[in-house]
Amino acid sequence: MRRGFGTRFLIVGILILLMFIPLFFVSAVIEDRHSLSRDTVAEIGRLWGGEQTLAGPVLEIPVTEEVERDFTRDLVDPETGEVLTDPETGEPRTETFRQRVTERRAPLHVYPDRFDVEIATQTEVRHRGIFTAPVYRAQVDIAFDFPMAQVAALDMGSQTAAWDRARIRFFLSGNNALRRDASLTGPGGEIALEPNGDARQPGIVAAPGDPRGGGTYNLSLGINGAGLLRVTPVGRQTEVTMRSDWPHPSFRGAFLPDESEITDAGFAAHWSIPHLARSLQQISRSHPGPRDLAAMSFGVSFYEPNDFYQKAYRAARYGILYIALTFLTVLLIDRTRDRPVHPVQYFLIGLAQSTFVLLMVSYAEQIGFAAAYALSAGAVTLLLTLFGWLGLSLGRRALVLGAMLVLVYAVLYLILQSEDYALLAGSTLAFVAIAATMFVTRNEDWYGPEGRGLFRTKTSGAPASPEG
Repeated sequence: MRRGFGTRFLIVGILILLMFIPLFFVSAVIEDRHSLSRDTVAEIGRLWGGEQTLAGPVLEIPVTEEVERDFTRDLVDPETGEVLTDPETGEPRTETFRQRVTERRAPLHVYPDRFDVEIATQTEVRHRGIFTAPVYRAQVDIAFDFPMAQVAALDMGSQTAAWDRARIRFFLSGNNALRRDASLTGPGGEIALEPNGDARQPGIVAAPGDPRGGGTYNLSLGINGAGLLRVTPVGRQTEVTMRSDWPHPSFRGAFLPDESEITDAGFAAHWSIPHLARSLQQISRSHPGPRDLAAMSFGVSFYEPNDFYQKAYRAARYGILYIALTFLTVLLIDRTRDRPVHPVQYFLIGLAQSTFVLLMVSYAEQIGFAAAYALSAGAVTLLLTLFGWLGLSLGRRALVLGAMLVLVYAVLYLILQSEDYALLAGSTLAFVAIAATMFVTRNEDWYGPEGRGLFRTKTSGAPASPEG
């Protein structure tokens, strides 16, 4: 006796749930490939220059103070020059004396009054094997000055500022990013630059001489970097402008740009940060560490949107949906046959569709996402259509299965291409599939011949009629 359609429907539902197992292993393979890709991209970026945070400049002025200190020294015989000793113990005899000495105090750290930054970047793609990483070359031009009148008017008491030993320090994420000439000009002309000499705070340092005359300084840097470029707003008034040919910026950090323009040819962004928005004192005896400076920074990430590994993850997550739609299509086409499709055949169909994601990823690493998707979807669609025609003996009804697969993979492609509308498209597809199934099976005999007597009712002790 042929099983009822309801029984077959429940069996197919169980098979759909079992398809989570191959999809799980497919997702694990994708994760491994994605992890390898991330590690390779990070290594390329590190060798090129890595993520860059520009923090500074800051004017560092050494401070000294003359104080009297008590010291001890050995007593010496003025005639012989020998050290006098205690007759009883034999230990050298000492005396205490007072001497005026100069000691260092915490230096003054002076941040710019005006801090204007212009950054122009050009991006390029670096390759290692089949993996690629976007990197950038940045030209950084900075104009700044210091509030020297305010500094000179400070009442430092007995302490003295060593103006002639002042230093301008500019901090970077790493000196290895400096691949081109760097120059600093001040009111008196060009100023020599040297490495900062501190591995904990890499950067450059300059000796401008006595800075009390004031004036504007101009710093020009050429740096390499990858992934992220940020600036710390150290000025009383900070103005930062970034321009790039990268069309996919992701603005990050403590501040979003006041203005931005993003096109297919690149982006431009502008930040204006007042001094009250930053957690820095204009003149201080302490300097924040790298982490504190990074916490105040802002900038842009050179983001690769919706790469094919992300698309593969989403395809695997939607995998159970398009497998279920395929099973459902086969079930509806097959519902009137006396010899139904065997569960093993459903399982083979599910395995074929599970390999779609693997095919897509492996080909995308070689020929790009769009071509890999078309090739993989076309191969699976052709395989399942031929299997339906020859293996399942559906005849021309297998063309319905092929048309459904074309529709499903077309919708899936739209879902993968647009993150914003992925949920909308996926939920709509699921709703339409359920609605179509409800319509097609509206007159279906779900119990079938073997189940019609299971839920018969009895009336007043009389046996139920044969019709139920």
